[in-house]
Amino acid sequence: MLPDFLAFPLAAAFAYLLGSIPFGLLLTRAAGLGDIREIGSGNIGATNVLRTGNKKIAAATLLLDGAKGAAAVLIAGRFGLNLAPVAAIAVMLGHLFPVWLRFKGGKGVATGIGVMLALCWPAGLVMMAMWAGMAKGLKISSLSALVAFAFAPVDVMFFWRTDLVPLALLIAGLIFYTHRANIHRLFHRTEPKIGS
Repeated sequence: MLPDFLAFPLAAAFAYLLGSIPFGLLLTRAAGLGDIREIGSGNIGATNVLRTGNKKIAAATLLLDGAKGAAAVLIAGRFGLNLAPVAAIAVMLGHLFPVWLRFKGGKGVATGIGVMLALCWPAGLVMMAMWAGMAKGLKISSLSALVAFAFAPVDVMFFWRTDLVPLALLIAGLIFYTHRANIHRLFHRTEPKIGS
């Protein structure tokens, strides 16, 4: 086992680099759909990828962005439980602010849910169900994400993981930060619906 002064920065660096892989950008380019940053909202996440009309690429982006969040936490956790929270925040920051894209990344929803599934899978499943159910019913991705992450601290408490409340609050805070423009549009009822 590595000493803490090496383990923590190494776990953070690994998780950040994993999180910074822009799957939405890479997959749309590989599929010949151009630069996703020049389409729709310009975001590299699955919701914007869906605006290309390619549902398979959007689904792949969603799964891979979620998988990298879960993988970072699970791999770091194998080297010590105290490394999992470090990896959770680092993988989120990597996705939101990737060094390869001048620190302009995605909004963190799929990656955040992947992180929560790895930290407390029952709470992660509840979040995923809330997000998917609201998105299907209301057709507003941002609102679905905001509600799901707002309840993240409650979800982890419900499943007796009060130790995760601060981390859930921090992740929710990051999601609300990246959605600040969406929140403004939601208040003014100008937020576009999924697929528009």
